[in-house]
Formats: sequence, C-alpha cells, structure tokens
Amino acid sequence: MKSAKDFMEEANAVVPRMGVEDAIAKHKAGGAVFVDVRDSGVIAGTGTIAGAHRIARGMMEFVADPATPYHNDALQKHAEIYLVCGAGGQAALAGKTLKDMGFTNVTNIGGFGDWKEAGGPSED
Repeated sequence: MKSAKDFMEEANAVVPRMGVEDAIAKHKAGGAVFVDVRDSGVIAGTGTIAGAHRIARGMMEFVADPATPYHNDALQKHAEIYLVCGAGGQAALAGKTLKDMGFTNVTNIGGFGDWKEAGGPSED
C-alpha cells in the first residue's frame, strides 16, 4: 500500500522543480501556460499568477483530456506548462498526472507565496 510520501517521491522524481526567479523570467518571456492547481476558494483569498489558468488538482484529468467536455485548449501535450500551488506538493502531484497522460514539458514552480514574495506578477 502506498503512502502520501510514496506518491510525493514518485511525483518529484518525474516532475522537475524550477526556482521562482527562473519561473518569473519564463512568465515574462511569454508563450508558456501557467496553471494554479489550488481550490478556487484559496485562490480567491490570495490571488494567483497573472494570466494563470485556475484548474483545481481534482479536475486535472478531466481538463487535460480533450475527450471530455471540461477540456481546456491551453493544455496541449507539448505545451510548456508551469504548475503552482500552496507549497509545491499539489503542483508535483498534478504534474505527475499530466506526465502520465502524455504531457512532455511540465514543471513544478512551487508555492504561490514564494512567487508573490519574489515580486512575480499576480492578479486577484
């Protein structure tokens, strides 16, 4: 039987993590897809990355699959996708899900608090 630690270790082994400064530079350069995987209530209280798609981790499989009515066209298999959450755990797990679904360029950028503290562009 797997534990939460096992799931996290598996996710961290396949989803690269990027520092917030590099992630802010990627955002500034444009062309990448940023996704906040936190629940909408949390995002409403803190804000999120400017222009980020708000896709709760629990909906990721449905939103990433073009065969469902929930599909988000921004999630393409070869898109450059950067995931953020509260501290990096949910982003890692969501990233592993995307990797398992055939997405090739998925990166965990950690927690939104670090993004905001580093001066990354944000919105309500």
